[in-house]
Amino acid sequence: MEIALVMFPFLAALIVLVALPSSTTTRRQQRRLAVIERKLDLVMEHLGVVDAEPDPPDVVRALEQGKKIAAVKAYQQATGADLTEAKNAVDALAARRGL
Repeated sequence: MEIALVMFPFLAALIVLVALPSSTTTRRQQRRLAVIERKLDLVMEHLGVVDAEPDPPDVVRALEQGKKIAAVKAYQQATGADLTEAKNAVDALAARRGL
């Protein structure tokens, strides 16, 4: 019983130490991926390449109803984009569709 009381804090500290670097790595990887995606978007734009990916229907529906905030949230859910990226994408989508 005493061994369990001594080992529990040790194991808890070990779990925290192991989990901490992985969350930092994940954030670093997400930032790096965002940079790569932004650069790829710039290259595609420069070359005039159009992404044939269809617009998310929930986003289009929300825009047609005049619900821009709901459209941004729907875009985030559909794509996993952050708030700024989602807002910019929804603005571009609205401009393309004249909404």
